[in-house]
Amino acid sequence: MSRLGLPLPPAQFPLVWEPGDEVELRPTAEIEARLAVLQVVLARCFGMPAEAGMSWLLGSHLVETVTPPEWQFVMGGRGDHRSFVLHHDAAFALAWVLGLTKHLDPSEPTDERLTELLPNLVGGETFAQWRSRTLVAPRDAVEVAALLDFYYCLDWGHLELERLGGTHPSLIDANAIGQRRWALEWAVILRGPYHDPPAGWEEVDLST
Repeated sequence: MSRLGLPLPPAQFPLVWEPGDEVELRPTAEIEARLAVLQVVLARCFGMPAEAGMSWLLGSHLVETVTPPEWQFVMGGRGDHRSFVLHHDAAFALAWVLGLTKHLDPSEPTDERLTELLPNLVGGETFAQWRSRTLVAPRDAVEVAALLDFYYCLDWGHLELERLGGTHPSLIDANAIGQRRWALEWAVILRGPYHDPPAGWEEVDLST
């Protein structure tokens, strides 16, 4: 973190996972579905008509995976537009988990090719067609959990830097780091005496 110009967490800073915890990723199909839904949400942010978004979700049988806030935004444009735009970084993190992107460097912005890697909504590509042309290779769960732990510390470091009145040392700000952490927190399932059952997308706790 010092390389990134961020303050280090205190010695008593809690870990995301403890020795002995079991770690796994959510099922690949579930991660793919979440990534596709985020693509629709982002498309709505940039002008996709509500009818087109609804039609795509129905045709791809993904309606049940859309959260209530996402549904309100896709259908009626209700909600915080800016917060949904930020999901670009969450989508980038999920693409990394699936092995579609080569890096999730906290000092670098999202891969310019990200849109090409996601469903081609304008071209009418369905979820099934996208899955057929996309060769996902999910990363090892331990690798993803280790990066989650790093982003957990980065999230604290960026917020602490803001509290101290410092300036961000890279192109990536606290919002982007938080979005990437959100995606990693959701994708990783930790099992142990101190872990609750896997949370839904909207229930991911980023308060600590």
